[in-house]
Amino acid sequence: MPSQLGIKINELRRARGLTLEQLAQASGSSKSYMWEIENKDVARPSAEKLEKIATTLGVTAAFLIDATQAQPNQNVEDAAFFQRFQRADPAVKNRLRRIFDALDDED
Repeated sequence: MPSQLGIKINELRRARGLTLEQLAQASGSSKSYMWEIENKDVARPSAEKLEKIATTLGVTAAFLIDATQAQPNQNVEDAAFFQRFQRADPAVKNRLRRIFDALDDED
């Protein structure tokens, strides 16, 4: 029987249209390892792996391990975006800032 973590990962992966292989590749894991996480009760990925999986799925690692929250809300998605922004290359950050400025000018 899969763990709550495995169920969440499986549901998010499917909702985002990712195959098991695509999620594995994007998170630097093997397909068999991802299958184990999704389908076995004893799967315990490292914090680093969990972070990579969460980033790929557009959520936070904290959301994935939070048993009280079944679906990501706007705060979870915003936190995941901000974490991704923080890790981005400075050139990417500047482009995003310009996009935000252009969107603000449209108001």
